Amino acid sequence: MVQAGGGALSLGGGRMVPRQLGRTGLAVSLVALGTTKLGRNTDVKYPENFALPSDLEVTALLQSAHQLGVNLIDTAPAYGESERRLGAFIESYRDEIVLCTKCGEQYVNGRSIYDFSAPAITASVEESLRRLRTDRIDILLLHSDGHDVEILTQTDSVDTLARLKKSGKIRAAGISAKTKAGILAVSHTLDVVMAPFSQKESSLAEALAEVHSGGLGVLVIKGLFSGHLKAGPAIEFVLRQPFIDALVLGTTDPAHLAEAVAIAERLRGPN
Repeated sequence: MVQAGGGALSLGGGRMVPRQLGRTGLAVSLVALGTTKLGRNTDVKYPENFALPSDLEVTALLQSAHQLGVNLIDTAPAYGESERRLGAFIESYRDEIVLCTKCGEQYVNGRSIYDFSAPAITASVEESLRRLRTDRIDILLLHSDGHDVEILTQTDSVDTLARLKKSGKIRAAGISAKTKAGILAVSHTLDVVMAPFSQKESSLAEALAEVHSGGLGVLVIKGLFSGHLKAGPAIEFVLRQPFIDALVLGTTDPAHLAEAVAIAERLRGPN
C-alpha cells in the first residue's frame, strides 16, 4: 500500500488503495470524505435541512472512513466547526491522512467574507493548523468566490502559496474553482484543482481533462448535485471519468460512504 507521503501504510483493513494525485507526490483514495456537514448547516445548498452530528457520530464516521481506506479528508475554515472537530480525531492518525483545507473564505455571522491577500492567507493557515492540531497541511486550496482568474492573477495568492510550500507548512497548493477559465489558468502555477462535476452539471469536463493530462491532480465536488441526484448512479457516473483522481463525498452517514467505496472498487479495481 502507498502512504500519503509515499511509504508503506496500514489502513485498518480498508479496501481502498491510494493512487497518485497528479504531480503532488501524494497518494489519495478515489473516494474522499467532505466535511461541510460536520460543522455547518446554514446557507448550504442541500435539499433538506439537517442537524449537525454529535461528537460520537463524527467519531463513528471518521473511524468508518479510516477502516474503508478513505484517506483524503476535505475541510475548510468556512465549514464552521469542521476543522476543530476533525482535529480531535486525526491527531491519532495524522500520518495516514491526506488533509485538504482551504483559505480565502471565512463564514462569519451568516455571511462569507473573502480575502486572498498574503496576510489573510497566512493567518488562515495558522488558524487551520491550530484547529486541526497538526504542523502541516497536505493540500491547501484557494476557496474561490467564482472570480477564479482574478484571484489567480490579480492577488498575491499564488506567490503566498509558493512561500507556504517552501516553508513546509503545506505540501501541495491549488484552487477550488468554479469556471473553465480558472481551471485552465491553474495548469502552470499550482498542483491541484477542485471543481464541481456531476451528471447534472458536467460543463467543466473538458477543462478538467486537459489539466489532468498536464499533470494536475483533479478533485471533484458536488457529484450528487448537492444531494439532488440518486447516489448510486451519480457516484458511478463521476468515477467512470478517467480524469478524476478523487470524488469528495459530503456525508455524515457511514453506510453512504461505504456504498461509494464499493462502487469505486467495482469500477477501478483494488489498485
